[in-house]
Formats: sequence, C-alpha cells, structure tokens
Amino acid sequence: KYMMYWGEQFINLALSDNLTDWEPLLDENGDFLKLVLPRKGYFDSSLTECGPPALLTDKGILLMYNGRNATDDTCDARYARGSYCAGQVLFSQAEPTKVLHRLDEPFFVPEADFEKSGQYPMGTVFIEGLVYHRHQWFLYYGCADSRVGVAVLK
Repeated sequence: KYMMYWGEQFINLALSDNLTDWEPLLDENGDFLKLVLPRKGYFDSSLTECGPPALLTDKGILLMYNGRNATDDTCDARYARGSYCAGQVLFSQAEPTKVLHRLDEPFFVPEADFEKSGQYPMGTVFIEGLVYHRHQWFLYYGCADSRVGVAVLK
C-alpha cells in the first residue's frame, strides 16, 4: 500500500493500492481521522496543513507542515497574528498514525521583507516542495501569497 498525509485544518492519512484511488482513514464515528490538529497558544493555533510529501527516516516518518497562528487570544504571542510558519511532526514508521514528536516552535518563520509584504502582509512562509539535489536540500515555499522562494540547506 501507498500512504499519503493530507489535509487542511487538520492532518489525516490516506491509503492507496494504485496511487490513483485513495481512501482516507476514518475514526470510530466515520469522520476523518485527525492526526494533527491546531493547538491553542502555539504557532499552529489556527490551522495545520501538509507541506511537502513526508520523508521516511531512520527515526520515523517526518512530515513538514504549515501552521497558521490564530488572530484571537488563542494565538502564540511570539509570532505575528495570522502568520504562516512551518512545523515538523514525526510519526512512527511501524504505526504511521502515531505521533512520536511535534515541534512546539516553528523551524521556519517569515523574516524577510518579501515574506511579510504583498497579498498577505501578516507574514507567510508556506512550504510546498522539497528536493534533494547535489547534496543539498531545496525547500520551496510561498511568500506572502505574492512570490515563491527557496531555502537551501547544505
């Protein structure tokens, strides 16, 4: 079987035999199984949405995701209200629905002027693609809904 983490507002897991037809996992009530939800008081207090496809590592399944900070009192006061930052969650390789660890602080936040201007001036680094090329990781992301950027890890 193939697995795909997906979702907006929450993160779920879907399974497929052929990469065309997908079945989302459901809870005991027949609703989508919500593996990762927004958390009050954290950078992802309003939204959690998958970024690039998950990576299988020796420690588990690493999923990088986009978190939106709330605009009300449930926000994380360390970050701009309504800003989009990037987080990470580690799932068990043996049980892909089991969260082993989740960052409490984002690993990528809007800092540059072009990440805090344009159509979404609250600040956005919205991660979307990850490529390993010539011994470097390239993380492609949207900037304030106006530009596309790339962060490089050597």
